[in-house]
This record gives sequence, C-alpha cells and structure tokens, in this order.
Amino acid sequence: MADSTRPANVSDPGEAIPSAGRLLFVAAGVVFWGWLLATWVNRWLGGPVVPVGEPFVAPGTVESALAALPLLSAYATDLAFVTRISPEIARGIWLTVVITVVSLAVGFFIAVPLAVARVYGRLTAYVSLVYTELLRGTPLLAQLFVLHFGLNMGQYVPVALSDVFARNVVWVAILGFVLNGAAYQAEYIRGAIESVEEGQLTAGRAIGLSKVETIYYVVLPQGLRYAIPSWTNEFVYLIKYSSLAAFITVPELYYRAFEIASDTFRYPMIFAVTGLAYLCLVLTATELMARVEDLVAIPGVGGDRER
Repeated sequence: MADSTRPANVSDPGEAIPSAGRLLFVAAGVVFWGWLLATWVNRWLGGPVVPVGEPFVAPGTVESALAALPLLSAYATDLAFVTRISPEIARGIWLTVVITVVSLAVGFFIAVPLAVARVYGRLTAYVSLVYTELLRGTPLLAQLFVLHFGLNMGQYVPVALSDVFARNVVWVAILGFVLNGAAYQAEYIRGAIESVEEGQLTAGRAIGLSKVETIYYVVLPQGLRYAIPSWTNEFVYLIKYSSLAAFITVPELYYRAFEIASDTFRYPMIFAVTGLAYLCLVLTATELMARVEDLVAIPGVGGDRER
C-alpha cells in the first residue's frame, strides 16, 4: 500500500542512489576515455598540444596545487608521479585495446564456423573438437612462447604489415590471442546454438530452406543472442590475459608498467594505477556489451533482459 503521507511529487530518496551512482560511473568513463583519446591523438599528430611523451599538466603543477589542499596534501607527490607516467600508461593501454579488439573480432569469425561444424558436422565435428580442446587445454602463455620463440612467427609478417607496429611481435601476440580466443568463443557459441530448439531446423527445411540456409537465417540469429553474455566474459578475459603478451616483449600496458616500476622501484603505486586502468577497460567492455545485448534483444529470445 502506498504511503498516503508522502507527497505525490516527491520521489523516494533511495531511488536517487542508483541514478547518482550511474552518473558518477559515466563521468568517470568520460574522464578516462577523454584523457586516453586526447593523449593518443596528441601523439599521433606529433605533439601539437604538448611534446610527445609529456603529460598535459606538468607534474610540478599538480604537486603544488594538491599540496595546498589539506585533504590531498599527503598524496601530492604520489599523484604528481602518476601524472608524470600517464603518457607511458596511455601508450600501453593503446596496444592492450588493439590486441583485445582485433583478437576478439577476428576470433569470432573463426569461432562461428567451428561451432556450427561441431554441432551439425560429421567429420568436421571432429576437426572442430580437436582444435577447441587443444587450444583450450594448453596454457595461453605456452602457445605464445611456441609461436614467438619456437616458430619465430614474427619473421613471416608481410612487409605491408611490418610497419604498422614498432615490433612484429605484436602480430605474433594477436595471432596467439585470435587462435586461443576462437577456441573459447566456439564453445560459447556451440552451447548457444544447442539451446535453440531442434524443431526450428526441421521447420526451416519444411519451408524450402537448405540446411545451411536454415542455420544461417534461423538458428544463428537466435543462438548468437544467447551467446552474448558468454561473449562478454571472453571480452573481459582477453583484456586481462593480454598482459601475457608482455612475456614475449609486446609493449602493452603491463609491459610498460613493469618497465616503469623496474626503473623507479615504486611497484605498489604503479601496479595500483595499472590495476585501475584494467578495471576501467573491463567496466567499459561490460557496459558496451550490455548495450549490444539491449540493441539486439528480441522479446522472448536470447538477450531479452525482461525474460
């Protein structure tokens, strides 16, 4: 029963808490990505705003400003240090984002045929099974070592691609993450496809569609919606697992953070900042995939949160 003593035009104070938290979340995301994009663009254009490798605000200025604030004066030196290393952190985040996004996208186009072959194929089902079990059953770091140190795949990078990154080993890392991620995505998609009622395949054949057409037009549109939550997990995993690329000398976020820590010996501060950067990337990926899930949702079909 509604509280008759409460004015009709006054909202419950508790209802404002999620809105306030949401606003804070969005504001933090805007600040984080605004800083990243500004830093990246400034570097790509050769430093029109500040010299390449320099922060937008001088560390000395930050330290002086914070020293005058009673609540932040004790942290002025630390925050000035974070300001000083922020351009290098941004450089590392750039490669982390590239490796994650490219690996996820390319791996998806490998995973879908693997999943379909596993569910509907005969001989191809065994090929898909061997691939997924081999790649999921061995450590990703070991796979990267085999590709880089064992097979030396960097020497096979085409000349047209060798100038894209400063080190060809980045392409080796992307290859490793694509192959590994495709195996995991294939399993997620396989489970989603199997959740679609088998009768729909029969119904598609009954109206004149071939088996391939039925899978493409009837089964996959539903199954891929069911797979979005699992695909979100893979997105998050790739962001975090991209740090393994540092072990084959890819200068992504973790690699650059470790280099800075080795030079300055400020390990707790640097890895706290690095962890915060990873957290921001993970929250961004989660929010992005939630938007995708809402965008493709159909009432009564996978992805509908009202279900």
